[in-house]
Amino acid sequence: MHATQPFESDGSLQCDLLFSGGRVVTVDGRRNVYEPGSVAVSGNRVVAVGPAAEIDARWQAARTVDCRGKAVLPGFVDGHSHLFQALARGMGEGLSIWPWLCEFMWPYSIAVDPEDARVAATLGAVEALRSGITTVVDNHYAPTDPDTVLAVARAVESAGLRGAIARGMLGRKTEVAAARGLPDALYRYSTQEELDITRDCMQRRPPRGSIVEIWPAPLNLSYVDQDLVRGAVELAAEFGTRWHTHCSEGAKDPASFSEAYGVRPVEWLAREGLLDERATLAHAVWLDDAEVKHVGERRAGISHNPTSNAYLASGVMRLRALRDAGAVVSLGTDGPSAGHRQDMFEVMKQTLLGQRQHHLDPAAVRCEEALELATREGGKYAGTNTGTLSVGAPADLVVVALDRPHLRPVHRTVATLVYSARGSDVEMTVVDGRVVLEDGRCVLVDEAALLEEAQERAERLVSRAGFDALRSPWQH
Repeated sequence: MHATQPFESDGSLQCDLLFSGGRVVTVDGRRNVYEPGSVAVSGNRVVAVGPAAEIDARWQAARTVDCRGKAVLPGFVDGHSHLFQALARGMGEGLSIWPWLCEFMWPYSIAVDPEDARVAATLGAVEALRSGITTVVDNHYAPTDPDTVLAVARAVESAGLRGAIARGMLGRKTEVAAARGLPDALYRYSTQEELDITRDCMQRRPPRGSIVEIWPAPLNLSYVDQDLVRGAVELAAEFGTRWHTHCSEGAKDPASFSEAYGVRPVEWLAREGLLDERATLAHAVWLDDAEVKHVGERRAGISHNPTSNAYLASGVMRLRALRDAGAVVSLGTDGPSAGHRQDMFEVMKQTLLGQRQHHLDPAAVRCEEALELATREGGKYAGTNTGTLSVGAPADLVVVALDRPHLRPVHRTVATLVYSARGSDVEMTVVDGRVVLEDGRCVLVDEAALLEEAQERAERLVSRAGFDALRSPWQH
């Protein structure tokens, strides 16, 4: 890799960016941590990483970033979000998952218009970048006409974020959906129309044609048309993408599916040959032993969303069993309405605390594993090969300030990042070799104008959805 770089007259190698002298946490194959270390970037790839004295002596950069007193680590992957929900932050308090959906989220999503979705996605993308997220799998289902889906993808990419817009699909209204109270207004397209629209979006924004793809996303395994799931899996295979769905998030999900079809959701996927490494299943809290085994054997992806699972009291995912079985587990925020903050530092810490509390075992998960899930494993899950600082890896990285009272003293960098850091400590975010956040602010978006527009749209949207009472300053 080094040999392809042009030499300066003094024999040094040239690169575009050099992140020099920081505490470099690579999450590479050997889990190297260089203190101090440096990272060289040319174009959109990492071309060198190692001890600062060695790297700095060999490489000359068009721009050198002084990272002394800071941490440098791979960008985070958010395995499951809903950016359109950004305009409803802080509402829907005190409800479990199904009342939350039926009384709050479904009415809200029906009221969202295309411009609301675009502004919300931009706001969510900016928030993600500010907290060091460089890739997001955005499960978008309001509204899902092709123009809006593509506008959301453009908004995310324009902010500088990598990822996928997983287009939420419902199709034919099933008996399970009717029994569980999904409103008719959600059902705008037939099963075939859903698949045709998704295909159109994928053709108009071809995979690998940009840093933001379109994925098929049957909304929830427990209540969507089974033919829709089959069609989504076929689309993903045809276009070479992943596919995405909610899976067994609520305790009643497997039972309602079993009552209708005589089999549990993941068992059905495996039986039908639909479960493989292209599957990305959000939540997967209520899996039995056989389903855990199927997910692991097929190397399917799971997005663990501990903050939203705690907020909605949905339960605790079987993290150790799934990882031991071979599943690829990423971490997710579950968006601004159920997770409230797109902050992977918070999600990493919640992963640790939730698992330890559930198992009554302080060693159930360690901070190193939480960081791996948020970076390296997230890159596998999303199919981006991001999440490590290693030669040839995509140049998605984050610089985190360590010169703040809640972060000092630093004895172990990984522990400090996972237990003590927060999204607001991120000073710089680089995606695909491009600096998209500097000094804690997005460089590609007028943040002040965005915040003003988002507030105005949110207030109108909440009124349109009939939620003015939910804005009461103090609720009893």
